Amino acid sequence: MGYESFIEEYLSRNLLKRQKASLSSAEKIILRSEKDLKTARLNLSIDEGIAYAVAYLAMLRAGRAYMLLKGFRPIDGFQHKTVVEFMANCLKVEYKNIVERFDRMRRKRNTFTYEIDIVISHTEAERALNVAKEFVDLIKSIIKKENPQTHFKF
Repeated sequence: MGYESFIEEYLSRNLLKRQKASLSSAEKIILRSEKDLKTARLNLSIDEGIAYAVAYLAMLRAGRAYMLLKGFRPIDGFQHKTVVEFMANCLKVEYKNIVERFDRMRRKRNTFTYEIDIVISHTEAERALNVAKEFVDLIKSIIKKENPQTHFKF
């Protein structure tokens, strides 16, 4: 599905809402994503599940920052899934693997949050943190490339 078709479908399904694009707000969200990555790293030796969840949150925030720059925000009860699907549509085949990891992390974080006795290993949490860093760095790179006239603090 093309970008315009995706946007129109998601707007009509009330999964997306138009919002004024804001470089400064996106920058603040990216800076928060970077803080989430540090928080996840510090929690890795204390609680692997929390480290995993916060690593995922860093990805979610970075995706939302990119959406905001495009003039959208997710709404309704499927916000996390909408962010993943938006990123899949924008990043296309070139970054299919990382978007698939983002989606798997979304589902695992949901299970961890709402189910009992879900164990996330140290190795799994560490891998999630590495993927999250890669994703946040990718989004930062894309934002800088699409806005070369702007000096960001990230």
